[in-house]
Amino acid sequence: MTGVVPRVGDQAPDFTARNQHGEQFRLSEYRGRRDVVLVFYPYAFSRVCTSELGALRDRPELLAGAEFVGISCDPMFTLRAYAEAERLEFGLLSDFWPHGAIASQYGVFDADRGCALRGTFVVDQAGLVRWSVVNEIGAARDPDEYAEALASLRPDLG
Repeated sequence: MTGVVPRVGDQAPDFTARNQHGEQFRLSEYRGRRDVVLVFYPYAFSRVCTSELGALRDRPELLAGAEFVGISCDPMFTLRAYAEAERLEFGLLSDFWPHGAIASQYGVFDADRGCALRGTFVVDQAGLVRWSVVNEIGAARDPDEYAEALASLRPDLG
């Protein structure tokens, strides 16, 4: 792993990346506007990644509460094909070049495999990390944990 995993209360590292449609995403543009959930995953079209992102797709109530973005080291065109094949309507950001730079900022880049680990970071509207979890490549995350973390940011909705 490269970099240091940001702790709860740390300022989330800012970054700019392109989504599966070539549109620019900048994390800091959401400050003061919306909570953001960064979902790092190893590979498009892999079994565990597809089941995890499909579980998020199938939870519209969860997605409505924040800006969800998936981040992998796959090229943009791969991400576009993946989003279309799996009917993923949230943004998939390409960390392809410089390879793994965003994942490295968040301490979840596995340089030996050339991909991100399964790291999730909930970033509040102030740009602070409010919750995170980092799993090994083969260990799926529980979307209910995202829901709990987001509910803690918006107690009026829970």
